[in-house]
Amino acid sequence: MSDQKTIVLTGASRGIGHATVKRFSSEGWRVLTCSRQPFDPRCPWPGGEENHIQLDLADPSKTIAAIETIKGKINGRLHALVNNAGISPKGDGGKRLSTLDTDLRTWGHVFHVNFFSSVIMARGLKDELAAAKGSIVNVTSIAGVRVHPFAGAAYATSKAALAALTREMAHDFGPLGVRVNAIAPGEVETAILSPGTDKIVEKLPLQRLGQPNEVADVIWFLCSDQSSYISGAEIEVNGAQHV
Repeated sequence: MSDQKTIVLTGASRGIGHATVKRFSSEGWRVLTCSRQPFDPRCPWPGGEENHIQLDLADPSKTIAAIETIKGKINGRLHALVNNAGISPKGDGGKRLSTLDTDLRTWGHVFHVNFFSSVIMARGLKDELAAAKGSIVNVTSIAGVRVHPFAGAAYATSKAALAALTREMAHDFGPLGVRVNAIAPGEVETAILSPGTDKIVEKLPLQRLGQPNEVADVIWFLCSDQSSYISGAEIEVNGAQHV
């Protein structure tokens, strides 16, 4: 059907990304997924394989090349781009990598995936987003605004940069009719959680982990007409952890 809406989502294979695919699929959207892994046939959504682009966002030239592949699949209109892919490398034994012990190559790797790929994707697909008066959602983190016991320095600063980028993009894409917002999850029950997270959860006002579908619902809201005058915002999805 020609009026079917289309979303491009990075980091789709697990956690928040996985829940987001299911949410948009259930609303009848066509979901184009981008991730490092090939399509997994166990993923429970229709048309998954032909709508999957295997892509390592750590490689800028491959990311730029993938834009053409995506353009070839979307018919000139893109209703939503969700920059969800993120990596959070650890040291030996799962140790937090601080500013003192993160090597330059790791900084570069993290920033390419967590930050630069979002610029490349948004800029590369701007005409398609403008044609659909679409919405961009960048997935940041509570670690972008405060030192986190597990998230390393490169991860945290890349997410802070992504929050600033969200403001800049909202300013630049607004005249095209494209809204740009961010969501900043806290402790969400996904594979990225570190041992010891239960100690953080005890101190949260809501005293529980967030669920991936609770984050996906906020992404859905920001891509729907329900949020038609919201742009340049960062919505915290963290059970009041930030207070």
